Amino acid sequence: MRLPRTDAVLVQAAIAGALSFAHLHDLANAAGQHGWKAWAYPVSVDLLLVAAWHRMRVLRATGSPARAAWTWFAIALAASLGANVATAGLLDLDHVPAWLRILVAGWPALAFFGGTLLAHTATTTHPAEPEPELPLYEPEIAPPPAPVAEPAPEAVEAPEPVPALPAAPTPAIPTVAVPAALVEHARKIADEHRTRTGSPIDSATLRVRLGVPPQFADAIAAQLA
Repeated sequence: MRLPRTDAVLVQAAIAGALSFAHLHDLANAAGQHGWKAWAYPVSVDLLLVAAWHRMRVLRATGSPARAAWTWFAIALAASLGANVATAGLLDLDHVPAWLRILVAGWPALAFFGGTLLAHTATTTHPAEPEPELPLYEPEIAPPPAPVAEPAPEAVEAPEPVPALPAAPTPAIPTVAVPAALVEHARKIADEHRTRTGSPIDSATLRVRLGVPPQFADAIAAQLA
């Protein structure tokens, strides 16, 4: 069984929250708020701090002004930070001054007012700007052109026939002397080709098989025909 991985950030946040919670409780208890009231003060401060931060993120995401959320976030942070500093030995908790008792006693009304404002702050969204409507383009239809009378075609004389040029004489195929031994070897190759394929061998195949020039292949093919 794999144990869940511990996140150092969450552990640090839990430790810091517990210490701040204890400092706020001690300060409220020293200011005359005993019993469950002393425990309610740190809950109120931390909830206002979290609510202001969440509201600030929502307002910034929608492009709305977040000055009010920033203000209440700063007030809650100052209350939490002030309690941490006051309980660090800078303040005699057995003889709390009157102004601090007044601040602690007035905190519930201040926190209620801030939470109400945060909950009822309207979130405005910026609508997308409508695209400008383009005027409809109506193409102008030009009237059809008036028919133009075409002139009568002039009589064209037929061209005189061009006499045909005499055909060029076909060049005579030069006679190539082929050795008899080469002809006999070519005949064996032709017979083997006919036996294998059933068709007579052509001059191109014969030239490839014998490795001779095209003139020799044509002359040998003429003798084998």
